[in-house]
Amino acid sequence: QVQLVEYGGGLVQPGGSLRLSCLASGSFFQLDTMAWYRRAPGKEREYVAQMTKSGFIHHTESVKDRFTISRDNAKNTVDLQMDRLQPEDTAVYYCKAVSTDTPGGRPQEHWGQGTQVTVSL
Repeated sequence: QVQLVEYGGGLVQPGGSLRLSCLASGSFFQLDTMAWYRRAPGKEREYVAQMTKSGFIHHTESVKDRFTISRDNAKNTVDLQMDRLQPEDTAVYYCKAVSTDTPGGRPQEHWGQGTQVTVSL
């Protein structure tokens, strides 16, 4: 079983920055893709960015010039650096990880509880 805990949310003014971190713990053979999603008030959860264990990175179009995903495979962490934040970035941000329990095993998805990011004056 994998547990994900997010850190770093809070209140920030428009144009400001925040850095989110997600720590994976528990029992697993390997973490493959780690990703960030968000759910804005009254909206569906949406994909933000992902990074594979081998280093492939992708950011959704709306954040690619402002947000940067990174990860430390040795520490089982994934971060999201968010710059030039705007009110429309206000959301609960969720960490997701895909793990396997054995070499070549079935991939399993895990989600954190989320951390609130509020962008407001």
